[in-house]
Amino acid sequence: METLSDQFLEFHPNHGTNIILDQSGTQATRVESFANGICFSKRPLKPGEIFLIEIEEKELGWCGHLRIGLTAWDPHSLAVVPEYSIPDLMELGDSWVFAITRNHNKVLEEPEVQHAGRRLGRREEEDGVQVDEGGNTKPETFFTDSHLYIDSVRIPRDKLAGRSRPGRFSHILDDLYKTNALPPTARRSRIGVLYVPKSRDTADMHIVINGEDMGASAKGIPSSRPLYAVVDVFAATKTVRIVQVEYGFSSLQTLCRKAIQKHIVHRMAIDWLQLPDALKHYCKYE
Repeated sequence: METLSDQFLEFHPNHGTNIILDQSGTQATRVESFANGICFSKRPLKPGEIFLIEIEEKELGWCGHLRIGLTAWDPHSLAVVPEYSIPDLMELGDSWVFAITRNHNKVLEEPEVQHAGRRLGRREEEDGVQVDEGGNTKPETFFTDSHLYIDSVRIPRDKLAGRSRPGRFSHILDDLYKTNALPPTARRSRIGVLYVPKSRDTADMHIVINGEDMGASAKGIPSSRPLYAVVDVFAATKTVRIVQVEYGFSSLQTLCRKAIQKHIVHRMAIDWLQLPDALKHYCKYE
């Protein structure tokens, strides 16, 4: 299943008291304290649609990091946005939030046994080997596969991992991102949340960090009600930005960017081209 989204994702205007949104509604900054930083997606997510954010700014001196998840509460219905996502929002019920840490985000599950062998999901990876639906093994294709597969959901990979800021050594730093070595809580890290249908009325919540699926963080979520993304800009995380993921056919803007990137040595060579500054920045940064 590949979700087709014709709408840009934005943050909901109802948010924590310490949050300020930019004019586009896609960047959220916590301006005071370490709490009251809860944000929601402006509209409910579609099944398999990822709400992807990038950590843009950090704030030293606080313990704890970004929190992300889903809620069945319509943000319009909240007269007061809770101070914390964990535990305040979760105690309201119908909310599932996951705290992102530097090292331990992967969900460990017991192997499922079906008949005489282990049942693997589509293109599920085990010990660096992928197993397809026919049971055939093949080498891991983390660097070459154009999509991330989570059960029946298919997500384009090109936006899932962050990139270094344009600079003298950014083409070298990019190697860290390509090898998924960027810590989840670092600046430029990209973290997303989505839900994967499991039956007509239930779904599993998955967290994706820099292009890697962390597993089902919450199982059996009732999907008969609209589900909104929750992002808690908490403690050491100060500013986050929504990254738009394109499904289906690429936009003309994306096709132009890919054509330019295809004919250069590395990102910083874009500076040598006679292009508008805004286009150069788009080609280097995104």
